Amino acid sequence: MGSFADRLRALALLWGAPGLFLVAFLDSSFLSLPEIADLLVVYMVTQEPARMAIYAAAATLGSLGGCLVMYYLGRKGGEALVRKRFAGSSVDRAMRAFQRYGVMAVLVPSILPPPAPFKVFVLLAGAAGISVGRFVTAVVLGRGARYLALGLLAVKYGDRAMAYLHEHGVAASLVVLGVLATGFVAYLVWNRSQDQTR
Repeated sequence: MGSFADRLRALALLWGAPGLFLVAFLDSSFLSLPEIADLLVVYMVTQEPARMAIYAAAATLGSLGGCLVMYYLGRKGGEALVRKRFAGSSVDRAMRAFQRYGVMAVLVPSILPPPAPFKVFVLLAGAAGISVGRFVTAVVLGRGARYLALGLLAVKYGDRAMAYLHEHGVAASLVVLGVLATGFVAYLVWNRSQDQTR
């Protein structure tokens, strides 16, 4: 897998944003390529800081495409497919999270850096019948925030961004999650006030 990952990384660097899209797609769907998309975002942004938004968007959209493949597999194969692929205790915890928190059970793990599990939540989102629109929104917000934060760290710290992420990744993810949760609560309050005025 190492040589394949190296070739894939080289191809992504050659292709630029489309290559980053491909790596993020493969990582979020059939393959497990831990941190390669993250490393590519950081490296590409340090080489061309002006293209940071393009690289963050390419990684986000590629990840979304791969997640949609897994989501539809989960929807078609349901819980049985998930139980074949992941440990029973993980599946039980994830199903309880979906029953209790719904789409937030996708949003939170989509932000967290590796090695936090994510694919099990994507498959279970399909199995649990989360709507496509809500699923897409959660993945775009979560992965978008993650890759944008990585891009900003790369602009500020250059090659040291990944070292910073390893040291402070969970704390940084929680800050991003807090910002998103605040925005989500504000949206709910605004939406409820709009309903009451109608």
